[in-house]
Amino acid sequence: MSAAIDLHDLTVTYERRPAVHHVNGRFAAGSLTAIVGPNGAGKSTLIKAIAGTLKPAEGRVDRGSLATRHIGYLPQAAEIDRSFPLSVADTVLMGAWHRLGPFRGVGRKQVEQAQQALLAVGLEGFEQRSIGSLSSGQFQRVLFARLLLQDASVILLDEPFTAIDARTTRDLLKLISGWHGQGRTVIAVLHDIEQVRQHFPNTLLLARETIAWGRTPETLSNDNLRRAKNMAEHWSADAQPCALNEEDDL
Repeated sequence: MSAAIDLHDLTVTYERRPAVHHVNGRFAAGSLTAIVGPNGAGKSTLIKAIAGTLKPAEGRVDRGSLATRHIGYLPQAAEIDRSFPLSVADTVLMGAWHRLGPFRGVGRKQVEQAQQALLAVGLEGFEQRSIGSLSSGQFQRVLFARLLLQDASVILLDEPFTAIDARTTRDLLKLISGWHGQGRTVIAVLHDIEQVRQHFPNTLLLARETIAWGRTPETLSNDNLRRAKNMAEHWSADAQPCALNEEDDL
């Protein structure tokens, strides 16, 4: 069962420098939403805060009754170490760990589910390949197969189509559409505006603060995009630290 995610006056900082400022809004249950904005807009910071890997400086992320196992998070490919000697099958099976718990081993059922997930992403027969031997597109398919096995209610994707081929992008977009059709909540950080217009019905346009949030055609208006760009041009690397409440400094 999917669930809404509410952001309440959410502010996230790096070394107390502004990254995301006072964001309010809701990702409705079962919605499909893109997060877009200029470079440095705080898109990845925001999705990490939603995933729980970054702590807010102010405000909060309300995930309702969602437990960690209900959230599937795929970080940017550059953040994933592929040098560790793992097979494709082992990587996909990691998606079952949240459901199995620390004291239950992988059984025949999970192995069959992993095989079905690899079939769904077009990598049947790749089970014993090392992840280090895969192309960028193949590795991203493996990570999507792992998400299939996790069977999460909420799926968070941080730039899932960067540096992969067009065919892989099309195939993975079909999986995302399928998740949306199943009623899962899907949130993706993206940079291709036309891709967003074609495939994502809802969009959050971010420039460290919310520029617009709602239906994609209205959110990605020329005026809103121009406003986001203008804000980005005035960002300074010497921005002052955020002023936090006294209790935040304790």
